[in-house]
Amino acid sequence: MAWKTLDEMDLDGKRVLTRVDINVPVENGQVTDATRIERVGPTVQDILSRGGKPVLLAHFGRPKGKVVPEMSLKMLVPALETAFGTKVHFATLDEAEVVIDHAAPGEVVLLENTRFEPGEEKNDDTLAARYAKLGDIYCNDAFSAAHRAHASTEALARLLPACAGRLMQAELEALEAALGNPKRPVLAVVGGAKVSTKLELLSNLVEKVDMLVIGGGMANTFLAAQGVSVGKSLCEHEMADTAKEIADKAAATGCEVLLPRDVVVAREFRENAPSETVKVEECPSDAMILDAGPDSVAHVIEAIDRAETLIWNGPLGAFEIAPFDAATNAAAAHAAKRTANGKLVSVAGGGDTVSALNKAGASEDFTYISTAGGAFLEWMEGKVLPGVAALG
Repeated sequence: MAWKTLDEMDLDGKRVLTRVDINVPVENGQVTDATRIERVGPTVQDILSRGGKPVLLAHFGRPKGKVVPEMSLKMLVPALETAFGTKVHFATLDEAEVVIDHAAPGEVVLLENTRFEPGEEKNDDTLAARYAKLGDIYCNDAFSAAHRAHASTEALARLLPACAGRLMQAELEALEAALGNPKRPVLAVVGGAKVSTKLELLSNLVEKVDMLVIGGGMANTFLAAQGVSVGKSLCEHEMADTAKEIADKAAATGCEVLLPRDVVVAREFRENAPSETVKVEECPSDAMILDAGPDSVAHVIEAIDRAETLIWNGPLGAFEIAPFDAATNAAAAHAAKRTANGKLVSVAGGGDTVSALNKAGASEDFTYISTAGGAFLEWMEGKVLPGVAALG
C-alpha cells in the first residue's frame, strides 16, 4: 500500500506529532533497557535537523483510561534526553499547547501517557481532535502499536497530513521484502508451544511461502496428527484435525512442510537433564520431546541454503535451557551466516523470537529483526493494520 515517509513532508517550522513506542522496562523509576527509546532516535533527529518540533505521543502500561502516577511518562524524560542529546519538556494534555509553544527550536516535547485518556483505546474522534490541534503533521513511528485502532494511532492519522517515521518505514520495507514482493524461494520457520495460537499465521503462510519449517511444541501436534506417538511431550491432541487441514492446504498450494525427523528427548524439563536423540517415531512413552535432533537441523539448514528469503517466528525447541537450545542456535547461526554473505534476506520477529536469536548470537547479522510482537504476527497473518492503513 502507499504511505508517505518523512522525506515527503515539509517539516520546517512545523509541530510534528510523533507516535512512538517507548513502553520500556522500568525498575525503581529507572529505565533498565533503553532499546526502544534509542530506536526512536533517528526519527527525532531527522525532524529536528529539518527544523521541525517533535511532540511525542506514547503509551505506557495498561492504566485503562485512568491516571496512574507510577505509569506517568515523566519518569522517562532523563532517558529520552540522554538518547536525543537535547532538552525534553514534559506536559499533560491540558498543559500541552503552552509547553509546545514555549519549547525552543531543537528541543522535544513529551506528552503524558495516551492511555490515561479514556478515549484513547476507544479510538475517540474527540480526543484525536484535541491532539490534532497541537500539531501540523502526524508521524507514526510505532509499528508495534499499529495493530491497535486507538485515537493516537488511527483517528489522529486521519486529521493531519500523515507519514511513517524511520522505524516504521524500516519495518514496513522489511515486511514488504519478506512477504509482499519477496525473492523466491521463501522459507518460513515457525516455532512455539501451541498450534492454537498460530492458526491464522500458519494458514496464511502456506499460501505465501515455498517452504515451512514447523518446530517447538507445535511440531509435536503435527506429528501426533500423523499418528506419531509423542510420549509426554507438550501437544495439543485436540488440534489434530486442524493440523491435518493446514498440511492438506500446504500440499494444495505447493508449500513444502518440514517437520522434525529426529528429536531430543528427556524425562524431565530442567537444565542439563539427561537426554537422548531418537528417530521421531521412536519417542519413549515416558519422555518429552524438547528439541529437534541433528538430522532435523541438517534438513532445516538445507532448506535455508535453498531459500532466497527467510521469515522466522519462534524457536525450534525449548531454547531457554541447555542442551535443548541446540537446534535453534545451529539453524539461526547458519541463517545469520548466509545473510552476512549476501545470499539471504532474513526477517524475524514476534514472541520469543528476539530473545532466541539473541541467545544464539545471530541477531546482528539478520537483515531485520522486529520487536513489534503482536503487530508483526498480525502482518504475517495477512491482516490489515489500522495504524498503517490510516497512513495511506
